[in-house]
Amino acid sequence: MLELVECEIDAAGIMSAPAATARRRRSVTVNVAESPLSWLRSRGLVDSRQFEAGERLRADYETASLGPSVTMRWESGPVSRGRRAAGAAIDPTLAQLMAKRRFDAAIAAAGPGLADVAWRVICAGEALPMAEKALGWPVRAGKLVLCLALDRIASHYQLP
Repeated sequence: MLELVECEIDAAGIMSAPAATARRRRSVTVNVAESPLSWLRSRGLVDSRQFEAGERLRADYETASLGPSVTMRWESGPVSRGRRAAGAAIDPTLAQLMAKRRFDAAIAAAGPGLADVAWRVICAGEALPMAEKALGWPVRAGKLVLCLALDRIASHYQLP
């Protein structure tokens, strides 16, 4: 999916929200539908095993509905009160609980000091430079730490 937005860049190379002013300094076109992890993968900064581990972690995070909820949920509750057919889909609440357990176990496998950058980049969708700045790390240190975290998460998920 391609969703392009024009963003301004400051002197440090940090992007800001799209500007509505007519006066622009430097700008860049960004695909906001692309995750930071897929951006790193497309540039060869993470390998396929690390990418798959990150995608599994993100899928567990989203399935567990751990992200902030923006508005009220408008889905209706279950309508049928009869017996389930054999082979029916798993209960959504049970799927959430299982995903939460998998997510917690994967974050624990990453370990302290590595889990925070993994969560910020993979689950929260922060760009790596922003995560480094928020954590008070030197520039380009986040890539190394993220790769270490992804290797541990890949081992946890038993990826080849």
